[in-house]
Amino acid sequence: MEKPKVYVTSRSFGRRCARALELVKSVADVERNPYGRTMSEAELLEAVRDVDGLIVGNDKIDRKIIESARRLKIVARHGVSVSNVDLKAATENNIIVTYTPAANADAVADFTVGLMISVARHIPKAHASTIRGRWDSREFIGTEIGGKTLGIVGLGTIGTLVARRVKGFDMRVLYYSRTRKRHLERELGVQYVDLKTLLRESDFVTLHVDLTEETRGMIGAEELNLMKKSAYLINTARGPVVDEEALYKALKEKRIAGAAVDVYSKEPPSADFPLFELDNVVTTPHIAAYTEEAIKRMDMMNAEDVVRFFSGKKPEHIANVEVLERLKERGVFLE
Repeated sequence: MEKPKVYVTSRSFGRRCARALELVKSVADVERNPYGRTMSEAELLEAVRDVDGLIVGNDKIDRKIIESARRLKIVARHGVSVSNVDLKAATENNIIVTYTPAANADAVADFTVGLMISVARHIPKAHASTIRGRWDSREFIGTEIGGKTLGIVGLGTIGTLVARRVKGFDMRVLYYSRTRKRHLERELGVQYVDLKTLLRESDFVTLHVDLTEETRGMIGAEELNLMKKSAYLINTARGPVVDEEALYKALKEKRIAGAAVDVYSKEPPSADFPLFELDNVVTTPHIAAYTEEAIKRMDMMNAEDVVRFFSGKKPEHIANVEVLERLKERGVFLE
């Protein structure tokens, strides 16, 4: 019997976890993205024409791609969201979409705390100065995070892990979330407040929300104006959650003390991206989730879901579970 064909667009999958790639190869013939970058629409259209499964990174899998892949049965997203996959189109075409929820949560939580310390203590600037042969100690007088107030916007898995970590710094933790988490209030001593109160009272504000129509631009000029002049904004969520022009103005005019940004509305940003010219910003290239451990977890979650599917079993991390009922109606039963 001919093996199904799986095409891997993700540049990360299987590179650090050979076992994951071998698992997929045990049930399918595997081809990989040869370009070393995110694939274009034309490249994807050619690649998916006769594949049964996809393991995708940040490549955009839209309706056109999905409907051109006549044999496609499963899309495994190598990531914690499916924002780059047209879930509606996949569901309408009876294609299961899986992902790797919370696989990188610890990595992002660690990185968030690291950014807070880096921007408050001017660590990147101090490093750059020192390796240039300078010794400007008094130019890098920073701010302690211990005993300060942290405002967490979005108390999901990552936000909760951040809250746990900063308790070691004796920080007062406020949070704003779509749903109130009373059990976490009791367990961690965090306090639920509305967004305006959080912005007004926090010394550090960190964002941990998904990108939706509701959250797009949720931190704009009005919200930044509510923050303390001594406060810092940390964004490891999604770039479009913040109005970057408004953030640039607030930072340039010193209406807030600083920001640390790992995500951008356009990635990669252009070399003349305005935030790059400011000295009160720490910028990184969307690396919060990039740890050896997180990538290996994502690899194995993808691989195990793909193997389960092609072995006639239900994947564990399905984003569109309604497809299961559609498949049953067509006589396809997954154990």
